[in-house]
Amino acid sequence: MATSPVASSTVGIPRSRVRQLMAASVGNVVEWFDWYTYSFLAIYFSKQIFPETSNSLVPLLSGFAVFAVGFFMRPLGGLLVGAFADRFGRKAAMTFTIILMGGGSLLLAVTPTYAAAGVLAPIVLTLARLIQGLSVGGEFAAATTFLVESAPPGRHGLFSSFQYVSTTIGQLLASGLAAVLAKSLSEADMGSYGWRIPFVVGAVISLVGLWIRKGAEETSTVAAEIREGKAERPALFEFLVRYPTKAALIVGITVAGTVSYYTWTTFLPTYAQLTVKFDKADALTVGTISLLFFMVLQPLLGMLSDRIGRKPMLIVFGLGFLILPVPLLGMLSNSFASLLFVQCLGMVFLGCFTSISAAVNSELFPTRVRAAGAGFPYSLTVAIFGGTAPLIGTALQEAGNMHLFPWYVSALALISTCVYAFALKETKDQPLS
Repeated sequence: MATSPVASSTVGIPRSRVRQLMAASVGNVVEWFDWYTYSFLAIYFSKQIFPETSNSLVPLLSGFAVFAVGFFMRPLGGLLVGAFADRFGRKAAMTFTIILMGGGSLLLAVTPTYAAAGVLAPIVLTLARLIQGLSVGGEFAAATTFLVESAPPGRHGLFSSFQYVSTTIGQLLASGLAAVLAKSLSEADMGSYGWRIPFVVGAVISLVGLWIRKGAEETSTVAAEIREGKAERPALFEFLVRYPTKAALIVGITVAGTVSYYTWTTFLPTYAQLTVKFDKADALTVGTISLLFFMVLQPLLGMLSDRIGRKPMLIVFGLGFLILPVPLLGMLSNSFASLLFVQCLGMVFLGCFTSISAAVNSELFPTRVRAAGAGFPYSLTVAIFGGTAPLIGTALQEAGNMHLFPWYVSALALISTCVYAFALKETKDQPLS
Protein backbone atom coordinates (compact mmCIF):
# COMPACT_ATOMS: atom_id res chain seq x y z
CA MET A 1 0.00 0.00 0.00
CA ALA A 2 1.37 3.42 -0.89
CA THR A 3 2.49 5.74 1.85
CA SER A 4 0.37 8.83 2.23
CA PRO A 5 2.05 12.21 1.70
CA VAL A 6 0.98 13.36 5.14
CA ALA A 7 2.44 10.34 6.85
CA SER A 8 5.69 10.71 4.95
CA SER A 9 6.17 14.33 5.90
CA THR A 10 5.16 14.11 9.54
CA VAL A 11 6.54 10.71 10.41
CA GLY A 12 9.23 9.80 7.91
CA ILE A 13 11.30 13.01 8.19
CA PRO A 14 12.15 14.05 11.78
CA ARG A 15 12.33 17.76 12.58
CA SER A 16 15.60 17.38 14.49
CA ARG A 17 17.98 14.57 13.60
CA VAL A 18 20.24 15.49 16.54
CA ARG A 19 17.32 15.02 18.89
CA GLN A 20 16.65 11.61 17.33
CA LEU A 21 20.26 10.61 17.93
CA MET A 22 20.03 11.68 21.54
CA ALA A 23 16.78 9.81 22.14
CA ALA A 24 18.15 6.54 20.79
CA SER A 25 21.62 6.95 22.25
CA VAL A 26 20.72 7.93 25.82
CA GLY A 27 18.35 5.03 26.21
CA ASN A 28 20.89 2.70 24.69
CA VAL A 29 23.52 3.93 27.16
CA VAL A 30 21.24 2.90 30.02
CA GLU A 31 20.49 -0.47 28.45
CA TRP A 32 24.12 -1.39 27.99
CA PHE A 33 25.39 0.06 31.25
CA ASP A 34 23.13 -2.39 33.06
CA TRP A 35 23.96 -5.26 30.72
CA TYR A 36 27.73 -4.97 30.97
CA THR A 37 27.88 -4.21 34.66
CA TYR A 38 27.08 -7.89 35.15
CA SER A 39 30.01 -9.16 33.10
CA PHE A 40 32.53 -6.79 34.65
CA LEU A 41 31.53 -7.67 38.22
CA ALA A 42 30.82 -11.41 37.82
CA ILE A 43 34.25 -12.23 39.20
CA TYR A 44 33.24 -10.49 42.46
CA PHE A 45 29.66 -11.62 43.07
CA SER A 46 29.73 -15.17 41.67
CA LYS A 47 30.99 -16.62 44.97
CA GLN A 48 28.17 -14.81 46.82
CA ILE A 49 25.37 -16.14 44.61
CA PHE A 50 26.55 -19.67 43.81
CA PRO A 51 27.64 -22.40 46.27
CA GLU A 52 31.35 -22.84 46.92
CA THR A 53 33.14 -25.91 45.55
CA SER A 54 36.66 -27.27 45.70
CA ASN A 55 37.29 -25.78 42.24
CA SER A 56 37.51 -21.99 42.51
CA LEU A 57 36.49 -21.54 38.85
CA VAL A 58 33.08 -23.19 39.24
CA PRO A 59 31.23 -20.14 40.72
CA LEU A 60 32.69 -17.90 38.01
CA LEU A 61 31.73 -20.46 35.37
CA SER A 62 28.19 -20.49 36.81
CA GLY A 63 28.07 -16.69 36.68
CA PHE A 64 29.05 -16.66 33.01
CA ALA A 65 26.54 -19.44 32.34
CA VAL A 66 23.78 -17.14 33.62
CA PHE A 67 25.29 -14.39 31.46
CA ALA A 68 24.84 -16.73 28.48
CA VAL A 69 21.28 -17.60 29.54
CA GLY A 70 20.37 -13.92 29.38
CA PHE A 71 21.62 -13.87 25.80
CA PHE A 72 19.15 -16.58 24.84
CA MET A 73 16.27 -14.26 25.67
CA ARG A 74 17.62 -11.78 23.15
CA PRO A 75 16.22 -13.57 20.07
CA LEU A 76 12.79 -13.60 21.71
CA GLY A 77 13.15 -9.88 22.43
CA GLY A 78 14.33 -9.25 18.86
CA LEU A 79 11.33 -11.11 17.50
CA LEU A 80 8.55 -9.89 19.79
CA VAL A 81 9.72 -6.32 20.36
CA GLY A 82 10.81 -6.08 16.71
CA ALA A 83 7.33 -7.12 15.59
CA PHE A 84 5.86 -4.65 18.08
CA ALA A 85 8.07 -1.89 16.63
CA ASP A 86 6.99 -2.75 13.08
CA ARG A 87 3.32 -2.64 14.06
CA PHE A 88 3.13 0.17 16.59
CA GLY A 89 6.27 2.20 16.00
CA ARG A 90 9.90 2.38 17.08
CA LYS A 91 9.27 4.92 19.84
CA ALA A 92 6.74 2.77 21.71
CA ALA A 93 9.08 -0.22 21.50
CA MET A 94 12.04 1.74 22.85
CA THR A 95 9.95 2.97 25.79
CA PHE A 96 9.06 -0.62 26.65
CA THR A 97 12.65 -1.90 26.49
CA ILE A 98 14.10 0.71 28.83
CA ILE A 99 11.41 0.03 31.45
CA LEU A 100 12.30 -3.66 31.31
CA MET A 101 16.00 -2.98 31.68
CA GLY A 102 15.51 -0.74 34.72
CA GLY A 103 13.39 -3.40 36.40
CA GLY A 104 15.95 -6.12 35.70
CA SER A 105 18.76 -3.97 37.10
CA LEU A 106 16.84 -3.30 40.30
CA LEU A 107 16.19 -7.02 40.73
CA LEU A 108 19.91 -7.73 40.35
CA ALA A 109 20.72 -5.11 42.98
CA VAL A 110 18.57 -6.87 45.59
CA THR A 111 19.51 -10.46 44.70
CA PRO A 112 20.10 -12.36 47.97
CA THR A 113 23.26 -14.34 48.63
CA TYR A 114 23.39 -18.12 48.55
CA ALA A 115 24.20 -18.13 52.27
CA ALA A 116 21.04 -16.17 53.04
CA ALA A 117 18.53 -17.67 50.59
CA GLY A 118 20.02 -20.88 49.25
CA VAL A 119 18.93 -21.90 45.77
CA LEU A 120 16.63 -18.86 45.55
CA ALA A 121 19.71 -16.67 45.02
CA PRO A 122 20.75 -18.07 41.60
CA ILE A 123 17.06 -18.26 40.61
CA VAL A 124 16.57 -14.52 41.24
CA LEU A 125 19.82 -13.76 39.42
CA THR A 126 18.73 -15.82 36.42
CA LEU A 127 15.29 -14.20 36.32
CA ALA A 128 16.85 -10.73 36.30
CA ARG A 129 19.14 -11.69 33.42
CA LEU A 130 16.20 -13.12 31.46
CA ILE A 131 14.37 -9.80 31.81
CA GLN A 132 17.44 -7.89 30.71
CA GLY A 133 18.05 -10.26 27.81
CA LEU A 134 14.52 -9.71 26.52
CA SER A 135 15.03 -5.96 26.80
CA VAL A 136 18.41 -5.87 25.06
CA GLY A 137 17.20 -8.02 22.16
CA GLY A 138 14.23 -5.72 21.67
CA GLU A 139 16.42 -2.64 22.07
CA PHE A 140 18.62 -3.61 19.15
CA ALA A 141 15.63 -4.31 16.93
CA ALA A 142 13.92 -1.00 17.70
CA ALA A 143 16.83 1.40 18.27
CA THR A 144 18.97 0.41 15.29
CA THR A 145 16.12 0.75 12.81
CA PHE A 146 15.15 4.03 14.49
CA LEU A 147 18.70 5.37 14.07
CA VAL A 148 19.07 4.41 10.42
CA GLU A 149 15.58 5.63 9.52
CA SER A 150 16.39 8.98 11.18
CA ALA A 151 19.48 9.48 8.98
CA PRO A 152 19.56 11.70 5.88
CA PRO A 153 20.47 10.03 2.57
CA GLY A 154 24.14 9.12 2.35
CA ARG A 155 24.62 9.19 6.13
CA HIS A 156 23.30 5.79 7.20
CA GLY A 157 26.80 4.65 8.18
CA LEU A 158 27.40 7.70 10.37
CA PHE A 159 24.05 7.38 12.15
CA SER A 160 24.52 3.63 12.42
CA SER A 161 27.79 4.16 14.28
CA PHE A 162 25.95 5.79 17.18
CA GLN A 163 24.50 2.41 18.05
CA TYR A 164 27.94 1.36 19.26
CA VAL A 165 28.93 4.86 20.40
CA SER A 166 26.07 4.71 22.89
CA THR A 167 26.66 1.03 23.62
CA THR A 168 30.30 1.81 24.35
CA ILE A 169 29.40 4.79 26.54
CA GLY A 170 27.21 2.49 28.61
CA GLN A 171 29.95 -0.11 28.74
CA LEU A 172 32.51 2.59 29.54
CA LEU A 173 30.43 3.85 32.43
CA ALA A 174 30.02 0.30 33.69
CA SER A 175 33.73 -0.42 33.38
CA GLY A 176 34.71 2.92 34.86
CA LEU A 177 32.42 2.60 37.86
CA ALA A 178 33.59 -0.98 38.41
CA ALA A 179 37.23 0.18 38.23
CA VAL A 180 36.62 3.00 40.74
CA LEU A 181 34.89 0.63 43.14
CA ALA A 182 37.64 -1.99 42.75
CA LYS A 183 40.29 0.64 43.54
CA SER A 184 38.32 2.19 46.43
CA LEU A 185 36.99 -0.90 48.17
CA SER A 186 38.72 -3.97 49.50
CA GLU A 187 38.25 -7.35 47.84
CA ALA A 188 35.99 -8.39 50.72
CA ASP A 189 33.83 -5.26 50.46
CA MET A 190 33.49 -5.67 46.69
CA GLY A 191 32.33 -9.23 47.22
CA SER A 192 29.86 -8.37 49.97
CA TYR A 193 28.16 -5.15 48.85
CA GLY A 194 30.27 -3.17 46.37
CA TRP A 195 29.06 -5.12 43.34
CA ARG A 196 25.45 -4.10 44.05
CA ILE A 197 26.09 -0.35 43.74
CA PRO A 198 26.26 -0.18 39.90
CA PHE A 199 22.98 -2.07 39.57
CA VAL A 200 21.26 0.49 41.80
CA VAL A 201 22.76 3.26 39.66
CA GLY A 202 21.48 1.53 36.51
CA ALA A 203 17.95 1.33 37.86
CA VAL A 204 17.95 5.03 38.72
CA ILE A 205 19.37 6.34 35.43
CA SER A 206 16.92 4.19 33.44
CA LEU A 207 14.32 6.77 34.51
CA VAL A 208 16.42 9.48 32.85
CA GLY A 209 16.54 7.50 29.63
CA LEU A 210 12.79 6.98 29.76
CA TRP A 211 12.20 10.72 30.11
CA ILE A 212 14.49 11.62 27.21
CA ARG A 213 12.88 9.06 24.90
CA LYS A 214 9.52 10.75 25.39
CA GLY A 215 10.80 13.51 23.07
CA ALA A 216 11.58 11.16 20.15
CA GLU A 217 9.67 11.32 16.86
CA GLU A 218 8.36 8.21 15.15
CA THR A 219 10.25 7.14 12.00
CA SER A 220 8.10 4.31 10.65
CA THR A 221 5.50 5.45 8.11
CA VAL A 222 4.12 1.91 7.97
CA ALA A 223 3.38 1.93 11.70
CA ALA A 224 1.53 5.22 11.24
CA GLU A 225 -0.56 3.72 8.44
CA ILE A 226 -1.34 0.66 10.55
CA ARG A 227 -2.64 2.88 13.35
CA GLU A 228 -4.80 4.75 10.85
CA GLY A 229 -6.18 1.52 9.39
CA LYS A 230 -4.53 2.14 5.99
CA ALA A 231 -2.26 -0.93 6.13
CA GLU A 232 -2.42 -4.44 7.55
CA ARG A 233 -0.20 -5.50 10.39
CA PRO A 234 2.81 -7.61 9.33
CA ALA A 235 2.66 -11.22 10.49
CA LEU A 236 5.06 -12.27 13.24
CA PHE A 237 7.34 -14.25 10.90
CA GLU A 238 6.58 -12.34 7.70
CA PHE A 239 10.22 -11.27 7.41
CA LEU A 240 11.31 -14.92 7.44
CA VAL A 241 8.66 -16.13 4.99
CA ARG A 242 9.25 -13.34 2.47
CA TYR A 243 12.98 -12.76 2.94
CA PRO A 244 14.60 -16.02 4.15
CA THR A 245 17.86 -15.40 2.27
CA LYS A 246 18.31 -11.98 3.85
CA ALA A 247 17.63 -13.38 7.32
CA ALA A 248 20.27 -16.07 6.74
CA LEU A 249 22.66 -13.42 5.44
CA ILE A 250 22.43 -11.47 8.70
CA VAL A 251 23.45 -14.64 10.58
CA GLY A 252 26.53 -15.00 8.41
CA ILE A 253 27.40 -11.31 8.72
CA THR A 254 27.09 -11.38 12.50
CA VAL A 255 28.84 -14.62 13.51
CA ALA A 256 32.38 -13.23 13.56
CA GLY A 257 31.33 -9.77 14.70
CA THR A 258 29.58 -10.93 17.84
CA VAL A 259 32.21 -13.37 19.11
CA SER A 260 34.98 -10.83 18.38
CA TYR A 261 33.04 -8.04 20.07
CA TYR A 262 32.34 -9.91 23.29
CA THR A 263 35.84 -11.36 23.38
CA TRP A 264 37.59 -8.00 22.95
CA THR A 265 35.28 -5.69 24.89
CA THR A 266 33.96 -7.94 27.65
CA PHE A 267 35.91 -11.15 28.19
CA LEU A 268 39.47 -9.99 27.47
CA PRO A 269 40.14 -8.56 30.98
CA THR A 270 38.93 -11.84 32.51
CA TYR A 271 40.95 -13.79 29.91
CA ALA A 272 44.08 -11.91 30.99
CA GLN A 273 43.34 -12.62 34.64
CA LEU A 274 42.88 -16.34 33.96
CA THR A 275 45.85 -16.85 31.64
CA VAL A 276 48.63 -14.50 32.83
CA LYS A 277 47.34 -13.64 36.34
CA PHE A 278 46.68 -10.01 35.37
CA ASP A 279 45.65 -7.78 38.26
CA LYS A 280 41.84 -7.49 38.49
CA ALA A 281 41.70 -3.75 39.09
CA ASP A 282 44.31 -3.00 36.41
CA ALA A 283 42.40 -5.18 33.93
CA LEU A 284 39.28 -3.06 34.49
CA THR A 285 41.33 0.12 34.02
CA VAL A 286 42.77 -1.13 30.72
CA GLY A 287 39.27 -2.06 29.60
CA THR A 288 38.04 1.45 30.37
CA ILE A 289 40.83 3.15 28.41
CA SER A 290 40.43 0.88 25.39
CA LEU A 291 36.66 1.38 25.36
CA LEU A 292 37.14 5.14 25.18
CA PHE A 293 39.42 4.63 22.17
CA PHE A 294 36.84 2.28 20.63
CA MET A 295 34.03 4.81 21.07
CA VAL A 296 35.95 7.56 19.27
CA LEU A 297 36.57 5.24 16.32
CA GLN A 298 32.88 4.53 15.64
CA PRO A 299 31.69 7.73 13.87
CA LEU A 300 34.98 8.01 11.97
CA LEU A 301 34.59 4.51 10.56
CA GLY A 302 30.87 5.05 9.98
CA MET A 303 31.61 8.12 7.84
CA LEU A 304 34.31 6.16 6.01
CA SER A 305 31.76 3.48 5.11
CA ASP A 306 29.47 6.16 3.65
CA ARG A 307 32.32 6.99 1.24
CA ILE A 308 33.83 3.60 0.35
CA GLY A 309 30.95 1.23 1.11
CA ARG A 310 29.99 -1.38 3.69
CA LYS A 311 31.54 -4.40 1.99
CA PRO A 312 35.22 -3.27 2.05
CA MET A 313 34.89 -2.39 5.74
CA LEU A 314 33.50 -5.81 6.62
CA ILE A 315 36.19 -7.62 4.64
CA VAL A 316 38.92 -5.70 6.51
CA PHE A 317 37.31 -6.66 9.80
CA GLY A 318 36.96 -10.31 8.79
CA LEU A 319 40.54 -10.66 7.62
CA GLY A 320 41.82 -8.93 10.74
CA PHE A 321 40.10 -11.35 13.07
CA LEU A 322 40.99 -14.30 10.89
CA ILE A 323 44.72 -13.55 11.27
CA LEU A 324 45.20 -11.65 14.55
CA PRO A 325 43.54 -13.48 17.50
CA VAL A 326 46.14 -16.24 17.86
CA PRO A 327 49.27 -14.02 17.80
CA LEU A 328 47.65 -11.17 19.76
CA LEU A 329 46.27 -13.29 22.59
CA GLY A 330 49.48 -15.30 22.56
CA MET A 331 51.58 -12.22 23.28
CA LEU A 332 49.65 -11.19 26.40
CA SER A 333 51.71 -10.72 29.53
CA ASN A 334 50.92 -9.34 32.96
CA SER A 335 52.15 -5.86 31.99
CA PHE A 336 49.69 -2.97 31.67
CA ALA A 337 51.02 -1.98 28.22
CA SER A 338 50.66 -5.51 26.86
CA LEU A 339 46.93 -5.79 27.52
CA LEU A 340 46.29 -2.20 26.39
CA PHE A 341 48.07 -2.78 23.06
CA VAL A 342 46.28 -6.08 22.37
CA GLN A 343 42.86 -4.65 23.20
CA CYS A 344 43.25 -1.40 21.23
CA LEU A 345 44.70 -3.03 18.10
CA GLY A 346 41.86 -5.54 17.99
CA MET A 347 39.34 -2.74 18.40
CA VAL A 348 40.60 -0.95 15.28
CA PHE A 349 39.55 -3.92 13.18
CA LEU A 350 36.45 -4.60 15.28
CA GLY A 351 35.23 -1.05 14.63
CA CYS A 352 34.98 -1.84 10.92
CA PHE A 353 32.11 -4.16 11.86
CA THR A 354 30.44 -2.42 14.79
CA SER A 355 30.26 1.04 13.19
CA ILE A 356 28.11 -0.19 10.30
CA SER A 357 26.30 -3.23 11.69
CA ALA A 358 23.01 -1.36 12.16
CA ALA A 359 23.17 0.15 8.66
CA VAL A 360 23.94 -3.15 6.93
CA ASN A 361 21.14 -4.98 8.72
CA SER A 362 18.57 -2.22 8.21
CA GLU A 363 19.40 -1.74 4.54
CA LEU A 364 18.54 -5.38 3.82
CA PHE A 365 14.85 -5.16 4.81
CA PRO A 366 11.89 -2.91 3.89
CA THR A 367 10.30 -0.71 6.55
CA ARG A 368 7.31 -3.02 7.03
CA VAL A 369 9.41 -5.80 8.61
CA ARG A 370 12.71 -4.03 9.23
CA ALA A 371 12.81 -4.19 13.03
CA ALA A 372 11.86 -7.87 13.33
CA GLY A 373 13.81 -8.84 10.20
CA ALA A 374 17.03 -7.25 11.44
CA GLY A 375 16.46 -7.88 15.15
CA PHE A 376 15.63 -11.59 15.32
CA PRO A 377 18.41 -13.22 13.23
CA TYR A 378 20.97 -10.80 14.66
CA SER A 379 19.95 -11.49 18.27
CA LEU A 380 19.79 -15.23 17.65
CA THR A 381 23.35 -15.22 16.34
CA VAL A 382 24.54 -13.06 19.22
CA ALA A 383 22.94 -15.47 21.69
CA ILE A 384 24.59 -18.54 20.17
CA PHE A 385 28.06 -17.14 19.55
CA GLY A 386 28.44 -13.85 21.46
CA GLY A 387 26.83 -14.72 24.76
CA THR A 388 28.69 -18.01 25.01
CA ALA A 389 32.16 -16.55 24.31
CA PRO A 390 33.04 -15.90 28.00
CA LEU A 391 31.54 -19.27 28.97
CA ILE A 392 33.55 -21.15 26.32
CA GLY A 393 36.74 -19.32 27.27
CA THR A 394 36.30 -20.06 30.99
CA ALA A 395 35.40 -23.70 30.30
CA LEU A 396 38.52 -24.11 28.14
CA GLN A 397 40.61 -22.66 30.95
CA GLU A 398 39.12 -25.14 33.41
CA ALA A 399 39.93 -27.98 30.98
CA GLY A 400 43.49 -26.71 30.51
CA ASN A 401 42.95 -25.83 26.84
CA MET A 402 42.73 -22.04 26.87
CA HIS A 403 45.17 -21.92 23.94
CA LEU A 404 42.32 -23.16 21.71
CA PHE A 405 40.13 -20.10 22.32
CA PRO A 406 41.89 -17.76 19.83
CA TRP A 407 41.57 -20.47 17.16
CA TYR A 408 37.84 -20.60 17.85
CA VAL A 409 37.55 -16.85 17.21
CA SER A 410 39.55 -17.14 13.97
CA ALA A 411 37.42 -20.04 12.72
CA LEU A 412 34.24 -17.99 13.04
CA ALA A 413 35.96 -15.04 11.36
CA LEU A 414 36.68 -17.29 8.37
CA ILE A 415 32.96 -18.06 7.99
CA SER A 416 31.91 -14.41 8.03
CA THR A 417 34.74 -13.31 5.75
CA CYS A 418 33.48 -15.71 3.09
CA VAL A 419 29.99 -14.22 3.49
CA TYR A 420 31.32 -10.68 3.12
CA ALA A 421 33.37 -11.53 0.06
CA PHE A 422 31.01 -13.81 -1.86
CA ALA A 423 27.41 -13.39 -0.64
CA LEU A 424 26.96 -9.76 0.42
CA LYS A 425 26.03 -7.07 -2.09
CA GLU A 426 26.96 -3.44 -1.52
CA THR A 427 24.07 -1.51 0.10
CA LYS A 428 25.67 1.90 0.63
CA ASP A 429 23.85 3.69 -2.19
CA GLN A 430 20.50 1.96 -1.78
CA PRO A 431 17.68 4.11 -0.36
CA LEU A 432 15.68 2.55 2.48
CA SER A 433 12.76 0.76 0.85
